[in-house]
Amino acid sequence: MILILSALLFSLSSNLDNLVIGIAYGVKNIKIGTFANLLIAIVTSIGTFLSMSIGKYISKLLPHYVANSLGAIIIIILGIYFIIQSIIKLMNNTKQKELSLKDITDMLEYAETSDLDKSGDINIKEASFVALGLTFNNLGTGIAASITGVNITFTVAFTFIFSIITIIIGEVFGTHVLGKVLGKYAPLISGILLIILGIVEFIN
Repeated sequence: MILILSALLFSLSSNLDNLVIGIAYGVKNIKIGTFANLLIAIVTSIGTFLSMSIGKYISKLLPHYVANSLGAIIIIILGIYFIIQSIIKLMNNTKQKELSLKDITDMLEYAETSDLDKSGDINIKEASFVALGLTFNNLGTGIAASITGVNITFTVAFTFIFSIITIIIGEVFGTHVLGKVLGKYAPLISGILLIILGIVEFIN
């Protein structure tokens, strides 16, 4: 049960990126087709698998209790970082300097520029760039999650499923008030989920 819960928490947190990008595309009336959505899900799942494989290898070099504690602490620190950055952003209403696909303001610009041919649809080539951005944004958390023992198989499976679902949901609610609220508070929610995951893994 804990294996499934941990995988769910990690996958939900990491796929808030996909939710925000879906919202951004919805606002800009840019469509993400079925094949493009599948490609994004496949690439992000492969990225999750590779990053977690690295974490798994690192964990074998350390005693179990050390690996578990280290991974959990890193996850909690990352969660706190997301929350602090979110609060600063909400209070100051300013853009973050670093790349953060969870930031809806930055993602509105990203959505428009990623439609390279200005067709109003995301083709396979454009989806590849989006997928790589989403993947690199979650490499660190993937490594840390695997170090602490989060199940790779469950996580990759949930990542694939949630990737597809969150982009669709984001597009649907992109022009609604709910979409804007979700986009605005995504980093905060992501941070909270990571902290919960870190605590679960630390005491497990």
